[in-house]
Amino acid sequence: MSARPWIAVAILVAAGLAWWLWPSSVAQELEAADPATLLQAQPPAAGTLAAASLGAASSVMPSGGPLSALGLQQREQQREQQRLATRQRLEHAQAALAAFQEHARYPHGSRPAREHPDQLRPFDPVIEEHPLRTPGGTALQGVKLVTRQERIFLSGPETSRVSVRLEDAQGNALPLRVDRAVFKEVTEPGRTASTVERPLQLSQDGEGNLSTVLAPSLQGFGSFAGRLRLELWMQYGGQPGFTYFDLIYQPGEAARWLPGVSEAVVDGSLQLGLRLQVLRPGRYVLSARLDDANGKPVALALFNEELAAGEQTVPFPVHGRLLHDLQPAMPLKLRDVEAYLLLPDAFPDRLMLPRLSGTLHQTQSYPLARFSPKEWQSEERDRYLAELGKDVNDAKDRLKALDGGP
Repeated sequence: MSARPWIAVAILVAAGLAWWLWPSSVAQELEAADPATLLQAQPPAAGTLAAASLGAASSVMPSGGPLSALGLQQREQQREQQRLATRQRLEHAQAALAAFQEHARYPHGSRPAREHPDQLRPFDPVIEEHPLRTPGGTALQGVKLVTRQERIFLSGPETSRVSVRLEDAQGNALPLRVDRAVFKEVTEPGRTASTVERPLQLSQDGEGNLSTVLAPSLQGFGSFAGRLRLELWMQYGGQPGFTYFDLIYQPGEAARWLPGVSEAVVDGSLQLGLRLQVLRPGRYVLSARLDDANGKPVALALFNEELAAGEQTVPFPVHGRLLHDLQPAMPLKLRDVEAYLLLPDAFPDRLMLPRLSGTLHQTQSYPLARFSPKEWQSEERDRYLAELGKDVNDAKDRLKALDGGP
């Protein structure tokens, strides 16, 4: 048997091996690349893939001779693809490290107000605009229904005032009549309600607003936990309309506020404290807002931890580095505290505490020198920085190997 068939077989085997190895090696280089970049990348043409396979096959063939000009070109193209993917990986790792370093200057429980603009006014009513229509019907042109709801989550004896107002395109009130108003339990399909529907009356003020107060504990839902709905059937100029308001209600009481707010400088940070008489132990989630002397929002103080039954003090820290960075006008004002007991694996998933609305406490006027300018330090922070730094160094080492390799 001549040598030619063996040479042909060797070439085919080597090419097949390269076909299997080449995507694996590229996948190793691209595995950490930005997914958005990978989605935008164009797949290699069939000719390019075959050429790359031949180049890889020639590199594993023990010919002992130098690569051809075409082979060198194809190998350099493959290496350049690897460099591009690794540079993208490095940029992504560096951006992730920088973002975490910026965020981790302050602890989780003491954040700049600018990070949470949606949480600065937690007790503002929910105001929405809707077309006037029946369910699934055609909207009446030239008018809009403005609805207003004080709150959505209620517990125990809490109430929520709701109102509707019909306006023309210029915002002028139009005469609206409510034919029927029903407050009821929302049930899943196939289930029977455990409570009785309650008809309600809406009162009208001198500005065209029709309103009522929803008080589940006093309106037949004192032992119900779940979703309640006020349904309104209305009419304007012979045009029927429909809208509804939903509430999430949980009976019972989780804790009671105790009077007084504590204040101290602890480990270079300002720490305020609110006292609670905890009736039901569990995980409590609280948030408080701090403004400076001019009313400018400064910080959002957060608490999310387990509390045992009995008298407890919930700390609201304002980190020293945050105060150095923002330099607020003293004194600070603590306001609008929202709190609830988290009920895992349940619906509703929370038992609200009474709202503490408005300014609750004004601090002393501290000089900035009383607070530490050091960034937040913790084992968690160090662990994340080490992992993110390792990603950066790994990408740098891989890029260096590609740039300096043969």
